[in-house]
Amino acid sequence: MNATRVVATFTFKECARRRVFIVVPITTVAFLSLYALGNHYAFRSIGGSVAGPMGQVDARTLAGATLVGLSMFVTLFLGSALGIFLSFSAVRGDAEQGVLQPLVVRPVARTGLLLGRFLGACTLSIGYVSFLYLASVAITGATGGWWPQRLLSPLFHLAGGVTIVIALTLLGSVFLSALTNGIVMFMLYGAGLLAGLFGQLGGVLRSSALESTGKVVSWALPFEALYQSGLNSLTASATGVTRVIVQLGPLGGAQPGGPLLVLWSLAYLVLVGGLALFAFARRDL
Repeated sequence: MNATRVVATFTFKECARRRVFIVVPITTVAFLSLYALGNHYAFRSIGGSVAGPMGQVDARTLAGATLVGLSMFVTLFLGSALGIFLSFSAVRGDAEQGVLQPLVVRPVARTGLLLGRFLGACTLSIGYVSFLYLASVAITGATGGWWPQRLLSPLFHLAGGVTIVIALTLLGSVFLSALTNGIVMFMLYGAGLLAGLFGQLGGVLRSSALESTGKVVSWALPFEALYQSGLNSLTASATGVTRVIVQLGPLGGAQPGGPLLVLWSLAYLVLVGGLALFAFARRDL
């Protein structure tokens, strides 16, 4: 446990050395400023409802849910990118630079090192995701008067998605070099996003094969399924035609996950984490 705490603390110091705590706030302020400007113009001229081809649509709910949904997409991407950055060189990358061997002297030290990197990356990434999501919701609520009925449920789903991305990155770091692992992880992230689009397109085209493909890949990469479930909980208060429209979601349709998705995500984390520990314990550095 002590080794795990030391390595987690080292992750924070590494971020400070690489000026992550300077670059990330600057980009965050830029995003939130742009997001606030978009909210200002989106809510400035909307009325109570607008007529659509399928009936009346609550314009305020449509604008608010869409804007927060877009912020969730950006939040998941930025949080995942931060998690990948903190984890992609955890094993082979550090071993190739010669900084890992002096730290890993016993099998228990390897376990502590991997768990420490996981906890450190999760603490920073989940903290960042929480701030960015809540700030976005606050901007939309203050500007347009729309608040999600379930405030924390989307946040929990985003945090779970980022955690899974970090676990997959650490697993990849056991087998792949730092650069290769980073590229592979961003490609996996893109594959998860594409799966969400496939599922959405399959629903619109009524293609069960395309819809099933999107769902299978989303659950194989649960960070995407968690994102879709978070979007679904975000729009829980919408009804009728408005709910149908907002459930299409930005860049991936909203889909309910339910308790089964939570259980699967936990089992997925245990499986990926166990495989990473098993492979690292037997790897020749």
